[in-house]
Amino acid sequence: MSIQDPNTSAATDMIDVPLMQVKGLTKEFKAGEQTIRVLRDINLTINQGEMVAIIGQSGSGKSTLMNILGCLDQASAGDYKVFGQSVNRLEADELAKLRREHFGFIFQRYHLLGDISARDNVAVPAVYAGMDGQARIARAEQLLGDLGLADKVNNRPSQLSGGQQQRVSIARALMNGGDIILADEPTGALDSKAGDDVMQIMRNLNAQGHTIIMVTHDPNLAAQAERVIEIKDGYIIADYKTDQYKETQAHPEAILDKHRKSAFGSFMDRLLEAFKMSLLAMRAHKMRTLLTMLGIIIGIASVVSVVGLGKGSQAQILTSISSLGTNTITVSDGYPYGDPRRQYNDDNLTPQDAQSVADQPYVLSVSPQINNNTNVRYRNVQEAASVRGVGKDYLDVTGETLTQGQGFDEQSILRRTQDIIIDNNAKRTFFPDNPNPIGEVLLIGSVPGRVIGVLAPNDSGFGGGVDSPTLYMPYTTMMSRLIGSSYIESFVALIDDNISSSAAESAISQLMESRHGTDDFRIRNSDSIRQTIESTTAALTLLISSIAIISLIVGGIGVMNIMLVSVTERTNEIGVRMAVGARQNDIMQQFLIEAILVCIMGGLLGIGLAFAIGELINRVGGDSFKVIYSPTSIIAAFVCSTLIGVVFGFLPARNAAKLDPVEALSRD
Repeated sequence: MSIQDPNTSAATDMIDVPLMQVKGLTKEFKAGEQTIRVLRDINLTINQGEMVAIIGQSGSGKSTLMNILGCLDQASAGDYKVFGQSVNRLEADELAKLRREHFGFIFQRYHLLGDISARDNVAVPAVYAGMDGQARIARAEQLLGDLGLADKVNNRPSQLSGGQQQRVSIARALMNGGDIILADEPTGALDSKAGDDVMQIMRNLNAQGHTIIMVTHDPNLAAQAERVIEIKDGYIIADYKTDQYKETQAHPEAILDKHRKSAFGSFMDRLLEAFKMSLLAMRAHKMRTLLTMLGIIIGIASVVSVVGLGKGSQAQILTSISSLGTNTITVSDGYPYGDPRRQYNDDNLTPQDAQSVADQPYVLSVSPQINNNTNVRYRNVQEAASVRGVGKDYLDVTGETLTQGQGFDEQSILRRTQDIIIDNNAKRTFFPDNPNPIGEVLLIGSVPGRVIGVLAPNDSGFGGGVDSPTLYMPYTTMMSRLIGSSYIESFVALIDDNISSSAAESAISQLMESRHGTDDFRIRNSDSIRQTIESTTAALTLLISSIAIISLIVGGIGVMNIMLVSVTERTNEIGVRMAVGARQNDIMQQFLIEAILVCIMGGLLGIGLAFAIGELINRVGGDSFKVIYSPTSIIAAFVCSTLIGVVFGFLPARNAAKLDPVEALSRD
């Protein structure tokens, strides 16, 4: 239902309709099991431009009547009409629209918002009404100037006297036009001089066409009104005109129609107001806000750090695997493990098998392999060592590098040269004092070998053990001169990165079966190992992250608890905003934004803490271990913290929006 504005041209047909009309109005309150009737069968008519004083002792029901007239409260029974239309069945937001566009409130205790300036206090109703920003500021300053506060526009309420605060309250009541001004004991908290000034202002406003409804218990103040309504025990016992009565044809200026913004512009203004008030509330309670953020900070830092640690561990393991070749397949002699035919297995793998695989278009290179353990001697140093026969492409296949000398070539394989490459352990064992062992000769069993290269340190599966010296020689030399065999133990194939590793594995398996007529070989795919490690570390990271997320949920509960406390502490502010026309969504939006801001700031601080932790670990771990941050996890953690603000902030925000304006205003 909408209310017809009497200042519009469409209202000319309603000139004889009373401004406010009450019939048979009753108001009851529950007090435990009892019902207390505050107002009883009230019948009342108030016309445009009147200045009415409602007088009575404390508890007589005068403030309750004013709250019902101002649409802050609703009657238990009876009918109340404004501009000829009933407001009994209006929704909360429709009542809010009526308050912000037609009513202005002047309270005994001023009810100003303490964190903002006098100008911003005055402008609050216009924010909710959708008035243009520049026009809003200009009108607020004009009203304060008219009331003698031109030099106080930037002062907060705590920097103003009681009389000055009440003038700010009057300016706020007039901000949106103030067709009807409701004043509850407007001079009750003021000294005589300030009280006289306020009454003079109200008489001037009445002369300009504003309808004034004033509640007071002071007969002297009531006598300054044009009409007095006396209430006792919930009944109107008198209703008379005073000597001040006069007819007025003036109407207040229509303000909003001149400066109203678009619906979107109005929404953005209200959003900005909610954002500003949220920041002010957080600043006013810095320690509480920080403690509220703490759970979010710890949760976000835990999630980001754990994922970073998981990524770092995974990268470290995969780096080691990469030393086996970025995409390698190893074919070994013998039936698969667990196959009963293994006991009958003979040597089956030949260099020709390796060459047939090397001839495939998806294979970049192949290195046959043979392993043997034997004593190696250099001068007076003798040590058991691992000797490996390899092909010319061994370094390409495994990804290992030389620090000195050179590798094997095609001639080394064909001519069965007695050249050897040693690893770092062998160099340390046999040449501890020789920085350049190239050209030195080692006795491998009974076969001499000349050192032509030294490998860089490597702990991968293809390199030697941690302490065991390892020597490499052409596999043909080892087959003919050391072990006297025409078979190899395995070969490693480097697969083109553009080819699917699983497809290459299947193709090699089929090729080998076609050559051997049976599956007397085993295949190991390095990519399968990589996938297993990736899935395992991902599962572990997810598990630990899930535990860390619990702290986020705990932090979210903390946010909800603190926001519930905040709603309780700021109930009076909520009441003031509702009185000046804030919608339920405006109130909900303000507290929801505050919860989201707390969580977003906590999320940002948590991400910063995670980076600090990661930097510390990286410095301590050196090159052996790194924390690798995942952009996905950071974004996910940030989104998660925002959602926590929405989810856990919703209940407190909803509670704030559902507060009764009268009850909210009554709390300090």
